[in-house]
Amino acid sequence: MATGTVDAIERTVHKTNEWVNDVAREVGTEDRALAWRILRGYLQVLRDRLTMDEAAQFAAQLPQLLRGVFYEGFDPGHQPEKIRDRDIFLERLAERAGLADPAEAERAAAAVTRALRRHVTSGEMDDVVAQLPTEIREVLKPD
Repeated sequence: MATGTVDAIERTVHKTNEWVNDVAREVGTEDRALAWRILRGYLQVLRDRLTMDEAAQFAAQLPQLLRGVFYEGFDPGHQPEKIRDRDIFLERLAERAGLADPAEAERAAAAVTRALRRHVTSGEMDDVVAQLPTEIREVLKPD
């Protein structure tokens, strides 16, 4: 895809909207702003837990707009973050996504994982999940 054209901007916005709509369906909401916050929070909390190499491989499969969101606030000096506990992972997701509590974040995490599995190659998602501690992998199971 040529990235130097206005068409590239329109395509990435269109693809990003598809992903947001998919997350909204999985979460069971018509609130696209909520779906956007959940997707954004999920991507960033996940990014912080991955090695730089795995984060880059995963990001390469995101639409350009979501790739920018993924890297927003990225600090390579703190990669990967040592989150091993599911509760801390869920607290961070709830905070970044503006969710009421970790229980809501747990449902959102599974929903986003289901949506991402339709957009990212299964091998890449398997690689990403394999990097996570068992407690966090269990949270991301798509049911």
